[in-house]
Amino acid sequence: MNIEQIKQPFTDIFPGDFSDNPMQRNTPKVLFATVKPAGFNAPKLIAFNPDLAEEIGLGPYEEKDLDFLVGNHLPENVKTYATAYAGHQFGNWAGQLGDGRAILAGEIINKDGKKTEIQWKGSGATPYSRHADGRAVLRSSVREYLMSEAMYHLGVPTTRALSLAFTGEDVVRDMMYNGNPQLEKGAVVIRTAESFLRFGHFELISAQQEYKTLQDLADFTIKNYYPEITADGIDKYKQFFENICTRTANLMTEWFRVGFVHGVMNTDNMSVLGLTIDYGPYSMMDEYDLNFTPNTTDLPGRRYAFGKQGQISQWNLWQLANAFHPLIKDEKFLEDTLNQYGTYFWEAHDKMLCRKFGFDELRESDEEFFTNWQGLMQELQLDYTLFFNQLEKLNPESDIKSLFENVPYVILTDQRVKKLEDFAKKYQDRISSNTISEEKSLSLMQHSNPKFTLRNYLLYECIEEINSGKTEMLKKLTRALENPYEELYPEFSAKRPSAYDDTTGCSTLSCSS
Repeated sequence: MNIEQIKQPFTDIFPGDFSDNPMQRNTPKVLFATVKPAGFNAPKLIAFNPDLAEEIGLGPYEEKDLDFLVGNHLPENVKTYATAYAGHQFGNWAGQLGDGRAILAGEIINKDGKKTEIQWKGSGATPYSRHADGRAVLRSSVREYLMSEAMYHLGVPTTRALSLAFTGEDVVRDMMYNGNPQLEKGAVVIRTAESFLRFGHFELISAQQEYKTLQDLADFTIKNYYPEITADGIDKYKQFFENICTRTANLMTEWFRVGFVHGVMNTDNMSVLGLTIDYGPYSMMDEYDLNFTPNTTDLPGRRYAFGKQGQISQWNLWQLANAFHPLIKDEKFLEDTLNQYGTYFWEAHDKMLCRKFGFDELRESDEEFFTNWQGLMQELQLDYTLFFNQLEKLNPESDIKSLFENVPYVILTDQRVKKLEDFAKKYQDRISSNTISEEKSLSLMQHSNPKFTLRNYLLYECIEEINSGKTEMLKKLTRALENPYEELYPEFSAKRPSAYDDTTGCSTLSCSS
């Protein structure tokens, strides 16, 4: 890999703390602190993403590159750093936060001029580690490496993963925060994004009343990541906020399309570019449940449950609006924009459902259809992915019980079969009124409904195998997630086995996950 191309334009523009001190502390009036990765004596590569390396301009992997992938070797021109940000966590203002176990190497520009930031996760403590060690364990690193790539291939805006490696050291973690700490294998992921800028970066500066730096950061973000914005003055910042709202709504719609539950939608985990960022206690949907949260820390309130992700994203945007107010100074504009957000999101959401069902367009009567469908999904505990896969096979001659027998997580009694039959009739009546061909309808469904999603139980099994020194399942999952709209491995297209219903690290996850 050609790591000498990595540059650091961000640090040339904004104030920072150049003490190279990883000790936890407040860093008021600065946006970053220089800090070096911890370094590891016996690293071992687990996985590398050659397609991404080529795409971003790093080129093919060589054995000597392992030292860079874990932060042991740095290009001469690079001074690594962690950024400071703030945020609202579970609805409460948390003050200064920051990159607690992430360290930025900088930015690389490929031959087409595309910029990509490169960041280690799990490479040691930073000033923002808040009494933690800045390390990462294998299970959380595997989950981030695989899921970020899975989301990319599903067509969902996301950060991506370049590499996954053992650090060669053990890390102490209390997985469920219940007083049972254990040694786990340490790992480092290199993740990439166009930018890792978050709502929380703007929240921190605004809360500190550093309004000139706030304006500089907004200008920097617009210039580098929002070229479509051409207005000047306050109108520029208004368009910036509107565009963030649109990107966020589109992202939430994509999460609903594939059945993704983030699990910890704090404002510091929200990207101003509309990317899925920070893969912690997430889950893909097994049985459909609007009230499902994979995060034990989110119980019992279920603030970040699947069905609440739209409204929570709007709440988070309200906090960003407060941070932007010193630039925009127009309360009515901000209020109107946020009120319109709900309208835009639900229209985008329902149009997305139309594509999943193969409908030609969104009609007024479809709202009742979707409401009834959601009720059926929850009552029969139907598997979200498998339901739509089977629906694509539905025809007037279908035996409904046989078609859907492997979809519910409850026993299909005669009464439940009758409810499925009633739904199927209403669905076929709606499909028959389409103004598009059956082929076009089916194509809409096939491009909207993945055949493969990276379920938690598959991740759990993969992590267990890697812990035992095997990588065959990792390779199979990688091939499957790179082709999610094909059924490469039928054994992966199945309901969660009941043996995993109450398995820690599979059905139940914490922020440590």
